[in-house]
Amino acid sequence: MLKLKSETKVVQMFPGVVRRTMNSGERTTLAEITFDAGAVVPEHSHPHEQIGYVSRGRALFEVGGERRELGEGDSYLIPGNVPHRVTALEPAICIDVFSPVREEFLD
Repeated sequence: MLKLKSETKVVQMFPGVVRRTMNSGERTTLAEITFDAGAVVPEHSHPHEQIGYVSRGRALFEVGGERRELGEGDSYLIPGNVPHRVTALEPAICIDVFSPVREEFLD
């Protein structure tokens, strides 16, 4: 199915953190996460494998005890059930793919 960005719902996840679920299939979900500078996704975990990349800006990723500053073009893999947290060091956009589908992200 084809879906335009203008058709996606904007959801504020946390202060300064906005999610757009770009598309979802039978086994994966694609999301765009936009951060204001200093915004935080608090530590959490979920059963979904999460793979993504920073398309704009810089962010500090804390994944399973490892801390890494990532910038434009850098990618990451977060295995399911591993605690992780993200702090935007400047305005940033991350593109995430989740498997299996993030049912709670569906419109």
